[in-house]
Amino acid sequence: MFTTRPTLQGTFGMVASTHWLASQSAMAVLEDGGNAYDAAVAGAFVLHVVEPHLNGPAGEVPIIVAPAGGDVRVLCGQGVAPAGATVAHYRSLGLDLVPGTGPLASAVPGAFDAWMTLLRDHGTKYLAEVLRHAIGYAADGHPPVERLTATVETVRELFETEWTSSAELYLPGGRAPRPGEPWRNPALAATWRRLVAEAEAAGGDRVAQIEAARRIWREGFVAEAIVAQAARPTMDTSGERHVGTLSAADLAGWSATYETPATYEWDGWTVCKAGPWSQGPAFLQQLALLPPVAAELPAYGSAAYVHQLVEGTKLAMADREAWYGDAADVPLEALLSAPYNDGRRALIGDRCSHELRPGSPGGRVPRLSRHATAAGAASGAAGHLPPPLVAGAGEPTVAPTGATAAEPVVADDGGTRGDTCHIDVVDRWGNMISATPSGGWLQSNPVIPELGFPLGTRLQMTWLEEGLPNSLSPGRRPRTTLSPSLALRDGVPVLAFGTPGGDQQDQWQLHFFLAVALRGHVRGGYDLQGSVDAPNWHTDSFPGSFFPRAMAPGSLTVEGRTEPDVVAELRRRGHRVTVADPWSEGRLCAVARDPRTGVLSAAANPRGMQGYAVGR
Repeated sequence: MFTTRPTLQGTFGMVASTHWLASQSAMAVLEDGGNAYDAAVAGAFVLHVVEPHLNGPAGEVPIIVAPAGGDVRVLCGQGVAPAGATVAHYRSLGLDLVPGTGPLASAVPGAFDAWMTLLRDHGTKYLAEVLRHAIGYAADGHPPVERLTATVETVRELFETEWTSSAELYLPGGRAPRPGEPWRNPALAATWRRLVAEAEAAGGDRVAQIEAARRIWREGFVAEAIVAQAARPTMDTSGERHVGTLSAADLAGWSATYETPATYEWDGWTVCKAGPWSQGPAFLQQLALLPPVAAELPAYGSAAYVHQLVEGTKLAMADREAWYGDAADVPLEALLSAPYNDGRRALIGDRCSHELRPGSPGGRVPRLSRHATAAGAASGAAGHLPPPLVAGAGEPTVAPTGATAAEPVVADDGGTRGDTCHIDVVDRWGNMISATPSGGWLQSNPVIPELGFPLGTRLQMTWLEEGLPNSLSPGRRPRTTLSPSLALRDGVPVLAFGTPGGDQQDQWQLHFFLAVALRGHVRGGYDLQGSVDAPNWHTDSFPGSFFPRAMAPGSLTVEGRTEPDVVAELRRRGHRVTVADPWSEGRLCAVARDPRTGVLSAAANPRGMQGYAVGR
């Protein structure tokens, strides 16, 4: 299998993330005696600094934790809708969709508390030790990646005319950050320094300091600045200025929580995902729609193979639309049951389906939002590309030709979308973690001037229609696309992986996972890098999760490295195939551990030239 880099192997520790500085910072913590959880927290806060167009402290993060010898758990860092965020309130403002930007789209920030909870319960390091790398890059500067510059330029007019606090940080003197020149975020550095100082004043105990930091975030100077920002009238994608609903009580009353993962067993593997408040179980449904053993799949990479995976994805995503969400009792057991998936699998024929076909688990009648139904009809009539995207609209769906779909891209209309990050770590003791931080992008909301970061926009994923599983509901989580993965063999964690990419996350991960499971090995272990590098694909043949919630029936985007005869056969089967750039689909990261030998492995995506794996 062709690879751009080697699959790393060693016995001490491995990190893979979407930015080399985060990977190396996490590795530095491992070298300093920290475990996988200390390292992940340090790397995550560096990601906030070096990829502010992809995530921020006021965003969200689902985390899958596999302690050595312990049970796999999901740590939910997805905040809920504020108490005042009701369908009636948003409808009274004349809105049919939650805006893609601005404080009306802000859920309770979840990422910070989740990382602090992880550090408290599973880490060994003090708060100051894990934050020092992020503080250093924010205070002293780092050379920004090209995409950061492109994103800032895309929203220049908005920053200069409306979001002036963002202009002060990202356009000082009218000049955007430049690759190769150190860029600094002094306000963020000052925030973390003050937080550490106030936490240390709580006493010398590690846990006491972490708990103090959590209180400061929820009730102290950080909370005061967040609530003040939410109350400022802000121009959003509706074309109007709105204030948010986030209150001091909302912040004080929420904390990250642990949950049992959703799981599915396939051909000797057990895959763990977050629950149906995420899109994670869609990955499990995609596995359930496959033949139960790998040997019954069509030849890897063939048109028949891609066709079967794509059609299964459409069925799983249709069920996601009809059944997933925190505002309902999701029939997950039925959705993953053998009888249900036997019937669903029979719907996959030789031709591409252009329909949105949710199922009826347990005899229940599926219900789609009015917007999703209308989007399907409109997209089917207009052709296979969604409407133009607007500035700050959310994670990517279809990128313009030649763009990297997993990165924020400048759309044909000059709009931009935020994306996501990912980090995986495994240490010499066998602790493993997979996390997908996102939200709080620089293009989501104005920078909070006192803090150096903006609020998030995850509420844009909810519907302004009562009675749906993903209706906007106070105290409930918006259904997130964020979807880290962890897989076991014989009950032992062996593989952690994930990717940015919104609705594409569990499509790209399915292709990667099957490449690991089906294809060759390297040096006695899984060929992680070859599986990351393998040509990938995605479909938008279902309602998108981000404003403006478009869909593209029958669409299929493949990388230019896909064999021409495969593309021709897929088109013959009715797929509306777009051939994108050769390296444009996915930003996967992965780490692995062989429980028999203790050998650790890691790989990271070369697409976008940011991701890197490190280890020894």
